[in-house]
Amino acid sequence: MNKTWKCTTTATALVFAASISGAHAETTLRLSTYVNEADIRYQGFQHFAELVAEKTSGSVKVEVFPSGTLHGWSEGVDSVQGGVSDISWINADNRLPCYAVTSLYPAEISLENQIELDGAYADLVRDEAAKANLVPLLNSNYTYDQEWWFEEPIDDLGKLDGKLVRSIGPLVSLMIESWGGEPVFVAPKEVFQSAERGVVDGINMGVATYSSWKLWTVMPYMVNANLFYGNISYMMNKTKFDALTAEEQAALTEAATETETWLQPLYEGWVDQQVGNAVMKGGGAAVSISDDQRESLIASVRGEWDAEADEACGADLAGSIRDLLANHAP
Repeated sequence: MNKTWKCTTTATALVFAASISGAHAETTLRLSTYVNEADIRYQGFQHFAELVAEKTSGSVKVEVFPSGTLHGWSEGVDSVQGGVSDISWINADNRLPCYAVTSLYPAEISLENQIELDGAYADLVRDEAAKANLVPLLNSNYTYDQEWWFEEPIDDLGKLDGKLVRSIGPLVSLMIESWGGEPVFVAPKEVFQSAERGVVDGINMGVATYSSWKLWTVMPYMVNANLFYGNISYMMNKTKFDALTAEEQAALTEAATETETWLQPLYEGWVDQQVGNAVMKGGGAAVSISDDQRESLIASVRGEWDAEADEACGADLAGSIRDLLANHAP
């Protein structure tokens, strides 16, 4: 009886110890981003990590990996699905057909309520993401600074005359081809060498990424066009998200939205400063196209892109996305 009692007591103690250990278990999430540490958005990811730790009392920890150290530009879905990262930027991927053709969309929009706009867009593609075992989590401020650069001034963005222009996805490639150029895919951290060696004649890229990679020195002529809505979403592995407690899930979501709100003015101010420094001190130039030019350039690709979106998303969902963008027009 004494031996049996001791065994039972030991077993009970082990179960209790395991339950205590489980209650204090820490989940570590690996967040992968293509931005480097000189980019203001890196501070945003650090802020997100701090908020998550605070809101979960340390039960969830976010580790930030900058400069595409965990995976390349086009490997976001593979990385998150395969466990290389837990949260990553998601590029245009065929496993997310609607997101692939609508995360960039030809439309002029106002950024006055960008946080709400980005959140509403993420909700519209949430079901598609779930089918790929992904959960939209963080929205980028992509629309604000995605623009065009050339070594020399050009008369008309709509007349590229065979120029090789760096593209980030299918919509940008369609634009380049429609305007007489040839799209070339180049990963962000390879753009400097490509521009310096003449692999490309022009670049489509975000000002923040462009500036943090010191690209003003090789292609200093910027065309500020404001031609599309862009939301390159950071998504999380759904299985890992679902394994969190309800409180942890809520904390992660709240931290993401609070980070977007916290970062937006810092990000826009930093982008404006980078352009100003390049123009005033670095010998660069920044020109804006007219409203008529903008309308014409958008119209030149809008019909084909609407048809692509209808096919990829279904007419109803594509229509909802277009309605959302129309509601945020200037």
